[in-house]
Amino acid sequence: MGRDREHRQRHGRDHDRRPPGSRAPDRELRAARADPAGAGGIGSAPLSGSHEAPGAHGLHAEGGPRGRSARHVRVVSRVARARAAVSQPIPNAVPCLRGNEWLYLKECLDSNWVSSVGPFVERFERALASWVGVRHGVATVNGTAALHVALLVAGVESGDEVIVPTLTFAATANAVRYCGAVPVFVDSEPRTWTVDPQKVADFLARECDVRGDRVVNRATGRRVRAILPVHLYGHPVDLDPFLELAARLPLALVEDSAEALGALYKGRRVGAHGLTGCLSFNGNKVITSGGGGMILTNDDAFARRAHHLTQQARDPGPEWIHREVGFNYRLTNIQAALGLAQVEQLEGFLASKRETARAYDAALAGLGGAEPLGEAPWASSSFWMYSTLLEPADYGDVRALIARGNAAGIQLRPLWHPLHRQPAFAEHQVYRIEVADHLYARGISLPCSAGITAEERERVIAFLAGARDHR
Repeated sequence: MGRDREHRQRHGRDHDRRPPGSRAPDRELRAARADPAGAGGIGSAPLSGSHEAPGAHGLHAEGGPRGRSARHVRVVSRVARARAAVSQPIPNAVPCLRGNEWLYLKECLDSNWVSSVGPFVERFERALASWVGVRHGVATVNGTAALHVALLVAGVESGDEVIVPTLTFAATANAVRYCGAVPVFVDSEPRTWTVDPQKVADFLARECDVRGDRVVNRATGRRVRAILPVHLYGHPVDLDPFLELAARLPLALVEDSAEALGALYKGRRVGAHGLTGCLSFNGNKVITSGGGGMILTNDDAFARRAHHLTQQARDPGPEWIHREVGFNYRLTNIQAALGLAQVEQLEGFLASKRETARAYDAALAGLGGAEPLGEAPWASSSFWMYSTLLEPADYGDVRALIARGNAAGIQLRPLWHPLHRQPAFAEHQVYRIEVADHLYARGISLPCSAGITAEERERVIAFLAGARDHR
């Protein structure tokens, strides 16, 4: 244990994607600028960085023919690294691995518990379920698997329909199709960009009939079994209207919380409001296990059923008995170890993302021509992504801007391509979609990793200011 701690203390910076020493202290930068000449100096032949020997380019460690001190060598090297840092790409969203990740992974390797059985799986499930505020968490190989099993346990069957927002990642609709069911795509509402509760209510009232214990789509004759709202880019859905619909009609409510771990709806964490919620731990999410997901629920029977299906639906006991088709969806111990270390840092990640959002908010307010996805009065966003609408008159075409940013090493991203316009889902029913197309045409997501630095944020802001100035 002591050696592990010592290793982290000595090498912890190696886990940061920024090279150690890449930001030279102001005092040493000033000294270097005061004496820039000489072999390997600033503006001269390039230094090769940390792979150079101390005496390279004629610079002698204790001074020499060129009169360069060891301190000057260090300063020049730091300036070179600082310049290199300015040109380093700024990714859109990458993991921040600065906690007990190495220690917990080593425990897995030392104990030989690396597969889907091991102590870290249950520790991860308990820790995150407790943090969200639910009784049960069932860890899965990814967020799509979590949605698939949650929909099945909620009662979605082959031939059913599920109401889905069009502005979301394809995994939401894919999970519906895995069940043999069919998505019905509904528009976004303009303030939060999430699925419009009024349009969902209108679809159910105007296009469907209640026939006994079934809601039936008149146009297709299929049963509408569930609503699958998505907490988008970290911002919660306005859940109360959907909870009311689920209580009044024979509909299951499944929260797709994959993008919003840590967000609050009316003071309570998302994923804890309906029958079940689902999380994702992909590499770009607020926390990561490399890949992974989790089903959240307060229902004991629901949790048991979900756990059973994720483990090939094998009966308990020494024999290999399977009474139904199950799925190989269980998270591995080694991934859960990574996830647990991330949960321990979750509050800090959320604070960092909120700080980034506030910095971008202030900068864009000064620039003008931008309309960020903010926070509704009843919501607290996790700011998984920092997303904003940009006026074409001020910033030009969004896709051209994204291409220029990526070429400059600033990884910008468009919003999700609306699913009703995707070839894979073109045949499915659409209900009154207007807002989502408008959002997609003007929306963009800025770099917002939990480990982003103030200097990197300034580079992003400077790029946007330059784009606006050149219009």
